[in-house]
Amino acid sequence: MTASAESLYGADDLTHLEGLEAVRKRPGMYIGSTDSRGINHLFAEVVDNSTDEGVAGHATKIVVTLHADGSVQVDDDGRGIPTGVHAKSGLSGVELVLTRLHAGGKFGGSGYKTSGGLHGVGASAVNALSHRYDVTVRRDGKVHQMSFSHGKPGVFEGPGPKAKFTPRSGLQVTGKMKRGERTGTSTRYWYDARYFENGAALDTEGVRNKLRNTAFLVPGVTYVLRTAVDDAISEETFHYPDGLRDMVEFLSPDNEKPVSGTLLITGEGTYRENAADENGVMQSKVERRAEVEVALRWGTGYERTVECFTNTIRNVHGGTHKRGFDRAVVKSVNEAVSKTRGLLKPKEDPPTIEDVLEGMTAVIHVRLPEPQFTSQTKDELSTAGITKVIQGVVERHIKAWTEDRRTKTEAKTVLQKIVDASRVRLTQKQQKDAARRKTALEGAAMPPKLVDCRSTGVSRAELFLVEGDSALGSARMARVSEYQALLPLRGKILNVQKASLGDTLKNAEIASIVQVLGAGTGRTFDLPAMRYGRVILMADADVDGSHIRTLLITLFAKYMRPVIEDGRLYAAMPPLHKVVTKGRNPETIFTFTQREMESTVKRLEAAGKQIVTPVPRFKGLGEMDADELWETTMNPATRSVRRITLDDAEAAEAALELLMGEKVEPRRNWLVESSHRVDQEAIDA
Repeated sequence: MTASAESLYGADDLTHLEGLEAVRKRPGMYIGSTDSRGINHLFAEVVDNSTDEGVAGHATKIVVTLHADGSVQVDDDGRGIPTGVHAKSGLSGVELVLTRLHAGGKFGGSGYKTSGGLHGVGASAVNALSHRYDVTVRRDGKVHQMSFSHGKPGVFEGPGPKAKFTPRSGLQVTGKMKRGERTGTSTRYWYDARYFENGAALDTEGVRNKLRNTAFLVPGVTYVLRTAVDDAISEETFHYPDGLRDMVEFLSPDNEKPVSGTLLITGEGTYRENAADENGVMQSKVERRAEVEVALRWGTGYERTVECFTNTIRNVHGGTHKRGFDRAVVKSVNEAVSKTRGLLKPKEDPPTIEDVLEGMTAVIHVRLPEPQFTSQTKDELSTAGITKVIQGVVERHIKAWTEDRRTKTEAKTVLQKIVDASRVRLTQKQQKDAARRKTALEGAAMPPKLVDCRSTGVSRAELFLVEGDSALGSARMARVSEYQALLPLRGKILNVQKASLGDTLKNAEIASIVQVLGAGTGRTFDLPAMRYGRVILMADADVDGSHIRTLLITLFAKYMRPVIEDGRLYAAMPPLHKVVTKGRNPETIFTFTQREMESTVKRLEAAGKQIVTPVPRFKGLGEMDADELWETTMNPATRSVRRITLDDAEAAEAALELLMGEKVEPRRNWLVESSHRVDQEAIDA
């Protein structure tokens, strides 16, 4: 920066926005946007304050009036905003919450157990962006009134926002409450269109939906919408005593029949999170208690509707409670499917979240103190601990529903629908991928030794690089031909770390691997063109097998590295031993090391069981029969595989060069220096 440029930028160029001025300068930061959604958000902030009174049990009726002059009025019969003088600021409670950001009764925990508005910004932001903001509080037997213009307190000398305004601080007592009149707060505001985009306006249908949704969530409160139409007032009432059950009924498509009744799931749980105390000091692992309420049902259609709410606030983008719900329904449904005879065929994939949600209508509502959102508009809940809370509550209820004899038949009908949805999804995906694979392979002759899988999804397809023809026989019988392909390798492939590119591509085994994968090599390797979602190296569990795996990993690391970087290269882990017990109910346990086998035998003998001796040891994959190979090495549900990773490319390159490169002396020196690390008992001799 030049001296002249420095002299042009000084302390006077810094801007300090005080009070509500920041809201007027950057309204989108506080209300999400400056289009019609922002205007509707103003309304939501005001009505949510009244709703908090209803949730706390202090309000039973909330009336919203949309006046002909564009103003919005919200009346409730709650306790009324506190009118006393706040000791620290010297302002009345009303002026404090409407003119100061981050002020209100929702920080200390004594005002509200749970609340939708937690930032203390809502009402003051509405005030800042309004030509006129009138508030009337009925409390302590008196009627208190106060007005504001763009957040500044004062007095209007007539009706409407164009009346003469005189700035003046202080809450005024304008009368006494009538006999039998309930306490409460009445708010009326005229938003200033200058802070919003041209054409932006309050969406009446959005207001209606907001009131209807909140009435479902707070069944103890009646909401009334009054709208001025041609010098008359039309009135709609929203009151739903059955709460979320009524909401699911309302949201369910009219053209589909229910497959199940509406499940109402309620419960609570605790979680811990870091939080600041009343002095602003961060406390670790503060215990919170959350209440969960979920209603759901399945219909015959294909549409899915899942609405999420936190403390009555709609979370358009879901969040951590939706994540916990998804995990719970998938896990509990799949457990029920696996326990129900005749639903899933052998080797058939379990349903996914897409299958479970098909035809489902659900409402998720959580109540928790001090929730965290991704933004002021509260579109997405980010409180981490709520995920496990809702997951536990939903899992327990669905498990009980599927096992209860009174609902077991209904549950089985739903499970069958979900399994059918899974099969349809997979069939459609297979048809699409079949066309893709056919296009990719037209004119390309595959090696005759390839045992390919049938047309199926690329992401699901697996290619096993199998050591030897003997293992191929068992693997051919064990595999699922729908998505598991086999390519046998004869002997050890070329060490590509020592060989040139020309010699590498001349090698028949390597050429077969490259051709079958169909994505090229080196810099031109095209990962999306690869024909299989996973490549699994399946070699014997001996020294030769380890050498073959090492050579193959070296090949992928040097010429097809994206396969490793994308996490799609795996090494199978076949067992070394088969421990079998004698008796009526023989038990079979596969072990992977000599030490594991010996400890397993000791444990079983200590339990009083007899072992078939000598313990069989597999010298190679070819010694296993098809069932053993499937169960231990090829079945995605029971097998163990190691993902080959490349966390540090530079270190990996150095290791490959040291262990597999042309220079013998560095490798010999490393072996000698590292000899102390060898576990003599683990040597497979």
